[in-house]
Amino acid sequence: MSRSRERTHILVINPNTTASMTSKIGLAAIAAAGPSTRITAVNPPTGPAAIQGREDGEAALPGLFALVEDWLAGPEHVDAIIIACFDDTGLWELKQRCPFPVLGIGEAAYHLAALSAVRFSVVTTLSVSVPVLEDNLYRTGLRARCAQVRASEVPVLALEEKGTAGRAKIEAEIAAALAEHDIGAIALGCAGMADLAEDLSEKFKVPVIDGIAAAVRLIEALPYQGNRSG
Repeated sequence: MSRSRERTHILVINPNTTASMTSKIGLAAIAAAGPSTRITAVNPPTGPAAIQGREDGEAALPGLFALVEDWLAGPEHVDAIIIACFDDTGLWELKQRCPFPVLGIGEAAYHLAALSAVRFSVVTTLSVSVPVLEDNLYRTGLRARCAQVRASEVPVLALEEKGTAGRAKIEAEIAAALAEHDIGAIALGCAGMADLAEDLSEKFKVPVIDGIAAAVRLIEALPYQGNRSG
């Protein structure tokens, strides 16, 4: 098969080492992808189990960068990378290193939220992540469109557990955001919230945006995928 007829191959990287979260991320990406897109979800073998704040993000960089270098040097072609951490861990460095598009799920969610409404809010996990997300909003040029980055105080790995109070806390923050600010969309600020977006959109009657699906669909919409490696 010629390269021109191959499916677009998106490498979806969970920068933490929790394999169950990588599987969940991969399923969300596959669900969002069209028939001409191939998804591979991976995580580095070393690094933090969850990324909660700036220190965890910095600790994840060596494993993340090594994983990307392995794929760049490997036999399989890659058309694009998605960084599946809402902190957009390593995003700006990888945009400069890679010969194809690299999108972060935070970056993608902000852009789709801004396209969906004049103003939006972000509901994330812990307060320690809020400064990182606010910095990223400035870097994407969308801070003025975001009313607030709100913390639900639900730890990242708690989203992997069934029957916890995590969803109720996230719903409470969305309800408060809609009551307190004139917003028309919500960005879910963690990859582990991906499976909540559809139900929450229906419950609150506004777009509730999952960054994984947003990133996949934005890559699919790009007119040119860039040079392929491998």
